[in-house]
Amino acid sequence: MTTITTRTVEYPADGLTMIGHLALPAGVDRRPGVLLGPEGTGLSDVERRRADALAELGYVALAFDLHGGRYLSDPEEMLARCMPLLSDPDRMRGIGHAALDVLRSEPRTDSDRIATVGYGTGGAIGLELGRDGVDLRAIGTVNATTTGRPGEAARIRCPVWAGVGSEDPIMPPAQRNAFTAEMQAAGVDWRLTVYGGALHAFHHPTVDHPVLPGVGHHLRHAQRAWRDVVDLLAECLPVTEDLGA
Repeated sequence: MTTITTRTVEYPADGLTMIGHLALPAGVDRRPGVLLGPEGTGLSDVERRRADALAELGYVALAFDLHGGRYLSDPEEMLARCMPLLSDPDRMRGIGHAALDVLRSEPRTDSDRIATVGYGTGGAIGLELGRDGVDLRAIGTVNATTTGRPGEAARIRCPVWAGVGSEDPIMPPAQRNAFTAEMQAAGVDWRLTVYGGALHAFHHPTVDHPVLPGVGHHLRHAQRAWRDVVDLLAECLPVTEDLGA
């Protein structure tokens, strides 16, 4: 089995000290990087394990933080922080750029070859980095068919893949349609995968604290969504391409 190494990284963003999780593949050569964004509740072992899985596939992966090291298990507290954040593209971009700087500063990272993968709020942040014109190889989101400021999607320079549950009341059909219309009008290479019968955050294992209505795990679709993420990265950010050893 491939030996990876991990470490905690602290960095400032949004007036907080963020605590991210960096996972490095075996070896000493430079590898493509993946910025991994969590759901609105914040960074948890779920995202840390996904970063580790990406490192095992050969990527330098940074699972970034949203709330200064905190996991917001109380839905009201989470909404009180995330709703203003989601309505403020500049704040989202600030959080994303701070994490991106950490990933790029890692010597193992090929800073010219980076993708973002995000869930919920973390996915919305990845989309905002694209709308801000960041040079990315791919943007993948689950539960984040969010739209941006008019015209800014034209700055996205990479393929965009979005996955969403058909029964997701937080990202309902009207929101999905607005997102795809934005991508289409901007000339983005976009794809949308709708997972039949799935709710919001269907990819996230069941948690032992209260959750918002319309949230629920769907094991089969969670596995499919992960394969779709891996396939997106394999297409747009292959690890075999110019490792710079």
